[in-house]
Amino acid sequence: MLLAIDVGNSDTKLGAFALEGGSAHLVHTWRVETALRRTADEFGVLFGTLFRFAKLETATVTAIVISSVVPQSDRALCEACEKYFSCKPSFFSAASQTMIEVTTERPKELGSDLLAAAIAARALYGAPLIVIGFGTATTFGAVSREGEYLGAALAPGIRISIDALVERTAKLPQVALDAPNGPIGRDTVSALQAGIIFGFVGQTEALVARMRHAIGEDARVVATGGLADVVAKHTEAIDVVEPHLVLQGLALWHASLRA
Repeated sequence: MLLAIDVGNSDTKLGAFALEGGSAHLVHTWRVETALRRTADEFGVLFGTLFRFAKLETATVTAIVISSVVPQSDRALCEACEKYFSCKPSFFSAASQTMIEVTTERPKELGSDLLAAAIAARALYGAPLIVIGFGTATTFGAVSREGEYLGAALAPGIRISIDALVERTAKLPQVALDAPNGPIGRDTVSALQAGIIFGFVGQTEALVARMRHAIGEDARVVATGGLADVVAKHTEAIDVVEPHLVLQGLALWHASLRA
């Protein structure tokens, strides 16, 4: 079994893949909060608990791949993998991969999560391609018709925007991420929901239109991340939602190492 770990700024996503021949099949996923001060033993307890409740055996894990944008946790995570899975993990990065050419000004600085998502999306849907990640930041990655990663647009994420608004506005409440019946809110909660949901829908449609103009009007748009469905159901700019795109990209990279 392959364990793929995507360490993000807010959440850490884990995926267990069954390895069958040359393919990997995703059998279970988990999402936990990213904790900067978690020790190797705390990671070990967490892993054991997650696997036990999923009725999976930690002893079946034979390989681990990690994408991390939080270097503060990398050492403890690596130690936990070696101690509790008896596996030395492989860290995925722009510098460690050769699956997709990166043509940005500083290719090695590209976030590993953006790149892993692009690898999986290109494998699934071809190119040209726009990959949107709805996470701590909202990211729009562009893949050219030739399959090169050209660059990205980055914007504050949905939850960050809500938190900032509520923090700086005393009387505004936290709200559920549900769209109201229309763009005009009739009370404080529905006004916030209208601005947040339809505001991010508008941002998505505008950036997709501009990127399609730059790389090809036939570019497929693939969205991922925990909040992708929230936006996707209110716009036709997104062609498909793939919730585990980064984990799938890590599995593809692992397969390329074995080839």
